Amino acid sequence: MKESLPPLPAPRETDPLDGLLDLAPTASGQRRLRADAARNRTRLLEVAARLAADCGAANLTMEAVATAAEVGKGTVFRRFGDRTGLMFALLDHHERELQAAFLTGPPPLGPDAPPVERLRAFGAAVIRHEYAHRDLYLAAHTDVSRRHTGPANQLRLGHLCMLLRRAGARGDIELLAQTLLGYLDINLVDHLVGRRGMSMDRLQLGWEDLIERLVVA
Repeated sequence: MKESLPPLPAPRETDPLDGLLDLAPTASGQRRLRADAARNRTRLLEVAARLAADCGAANLTMEAVATAAEVGKGTVFRRFGDRTGLMFALLDHHERELQAAFLTGPPPLGPDAPPVERLRAFGAAVIRHEYAHRDLYLAAHTDVSRRHTGPANQLRLGHLCMLLRRAGARGDIELLAQTLLGYLDINLVDHLVGRRGMSMDRLQLGWEDLIERLVVA
C-alpha cells in the first residue's frame, strides 16, 4: 500500500511572505504574553545566551538557566516548553535575519533576481549563516523530527519549491527541494568542514554545481 503525501500549498506568484516566522513558542502556546511575562522571558533568554556563550550551547541546560536567573526550573519549562524550545528561541534573531535576506533582501538572494541566481545564492547564504552560528544550530537540531517539521524548515522548503518551479526544474519538486535542504543540513556541513577539512568555498561550489544539474538545460 502506497503512502500518500499531504499536498504542498499551491505555489504563489510572489514569495510566501506573510510576515517572518516567530520560531519561539509563547508560554501559553497561543495567547500573547503579558508585559511582565514577556520581560521575564527576555531576561531568561539573556541569561541563556550568556551561559551558551560561556559554556557552549551543547552544554546548556534548563536547570543552569533557572539557577543563573534565580527562578524555579518549572518557570523555564513553562516559558520554552523544553530545551529544544529554548534553543529555537535563542536562534530566533539569527533566523529572522536570514529570512529577511532571502524573502525581501537585495539580489541575488532577494526577489529582484532570476530564480536560478536566487537558488545559487540561497545555498551559499544558508551554509555560511548557519556555520557562523553553528553552536546554536547544532544544539537546536538534535531533535530530528522537530528539525524537519519546524516553521523555519517549512518556510525554506516552500521557498525552494517556488524557486525550483520558476526555474523550470523537472521531476518531483518537493523531493528535489528536500534533497537540497539535506545538502544544507548543519550537521553535514559541520562534519564536512570540521572532520573532512572541506572549505566553505568548496561547499558553495558543490551547491552551485547541484543547482546547475537540476535546473540548467
